[in-house]
Amino acid sequence: MTLTPLQLQEFQQNGFLILRNFLEVEKCEAILDVAKAHLKHRIEPIETELGYDEKSLEYRRDVVDYSSIKKESQVRRLRQVYDRDILFKEWMENEKIRPILKQVLDDEVVLTTAHHNSIMTKMPSPHSETSWHQDRRYWSYSDDNLVSVWLALGQENLDNGVLEFIPKSHTMQFLAEQFGEKEYFLEDNPLNMSLIETKVSSNLEAGDVVLFHCKLLHRANRNSTSNPKISFVYTVKGEQTKAEKGSRSAQYREIFLS
Repeated sequence: MTLTPLQLQEFQQNGFLILRNFLEVEKCEAILDVAKAHLKHRIEPIETELGYDEKSLEYRRDVVDYSSIKKESQVRRLRQVYDRDILFKEWMENEKIRPILKQVLDDEVVLTTAHHNSIMTKMPSPHSETSWHQDRRYWSYSDDNLVSVWLALGQENLDNGVLEFIPKSHTMQFLAEQFGEKEYFLEDNPLNMSLIETKVSSNLEAGDVVLFHCKLLHRANRNSTSNPKISFVYTVKGEQTKAEKGSRSAQYREIFLS
């Protein structure tokens, strides 16, 4: 399976692309069952909700030990899922999506287990909202040719925290003052307000996949429903994109997918 020229152009221009009904619902349900078991038993490494906003940019960029600190808090994400279960591994090595990833990267495809490689949760409030940010801010690579693959395992909408994007922001140049101390894009900065007004989002169903560039500004609301939202995300890079030696990005193995 490959993208049409129009789909590829859409990704290149906007920085993201939705692939509807990409993975069979039955496979999503199987992945979800395993994820729920790992969440229930809090199988490490995990990241918890309490204290998440306290972590500095340096911590997120440099710390390798992902084990949780706030044991009593809700789980925000399961880390290092590639090695957790064969179902997770099979999705991350899915052969149908590889030609698509090769197109958007314009390079051979390499899976990095250093970043994302996660089951993401949005538990019912008071689980926090996710502020506007670029994932690339705490990744250390030679260039920006990295793309994340987001798999919806159930319904995702504005009520339960679907991803929102600012189209074309992956190609924009910003001033340092447009970001806060932890490099979140400031919503109250006059330079940012008109750009934030261009935000877009689309409801997702189980099996839908979203590809988005590592520099694309994105966010998500709190989950105001009574049910958890659980999603799967991993990141790939071009073969020519190299992790900087000594960085956290270089501390985990890479898997050649092409």
